[in-house]
Amino acid sequence: MKNSKPGARIQVIDRAAALLEAISRYSMPVTLKALSADTNLAPSTACRILRSLIDNRFVDQDGSGKYRLSGRFIYSGHGRSSPDEIRTTAVPYMEKLRDSFGETINLTRREGDVVIYVEKVIPNRMMNVQQIIGSRAPLHVTGVGKLMLGREGQKGIAGYAKRTNLPSYTRKTFSTLESLEDECLHSIEQGFAYDNEEAETGVGCIGVLIYGQFGEVIAGLSVSAPIMRRKDEWVRDLVATGKQLSAQFGYVEKTHSGR
Repeated sequence: MKNSKPGARIQVIDRAAALLEAISRYSMPVTLKALSADTNLAPSTACRILRSLIDNRFVDQDGSGKYRLSGRFIYSGHGRSSPDEIRTTAVPYMEKLRDSFGETINLTRREGDVVIYVEKVIPNRMMNVQQIIGSRAPLHVTGVGKLMLGREGQKGIAGYAKRTNLPSYTRKTFSTLESLEDECLHSIEQGFAYDNEEAETGVGCIGVLIYGQFGEVIAGLSVSAPIMRRKDEWVRDLVATGKQLSAQFGYVEKTHSGR
């Protein structure tokens, strides 16, 4: 018989999905210890599920014992866009935003508990915000990072806070679980997030997420500017661009229709 409970879940599938999502955040093979911490699973439980994922060719394990998504999962089953494809597709959109805003536009990807800056376009003006390609920033001090945390819900945000202890970088950094949770959940609800001098005094950002075919987050898009020049009116164009890029990667936004 089918389970008639509308909220019925299969725990082992949920755990396997959590492990696959955790592995996908890393650009390099990742240890069992890190995956256990990311998913709040006991190492023995995570190891058992990972062995099954390896047997089914969704995960590979290298000679050092670290885990990565298999080629079969990435390119056949999951349809994931490569980092180079994401950058190549995003740059023309980023250049259009730069020309409209007159400020630096950034493309980021998540790796564990940080975002990595993988591309940027800068304006032709003397004073602008420069993010170094390859540099990293903790999730809780960036707009896109807070959106990524917001997608994980209260449990995911609490896990991040426990792992990192929420270090402060300025007096405006969200350094308590309660304040960070409120900010992340509010941001994901409205579809964009601010960085109000939380990473660096004098610098403000607005960020949105870019989604892939299956609704997974594949990148973050943001505008960085001196806080005195940042404008709320940029939100509309930034959100629209995030949706356009998501559509380029096969994402179909869900719509809710009333009866």
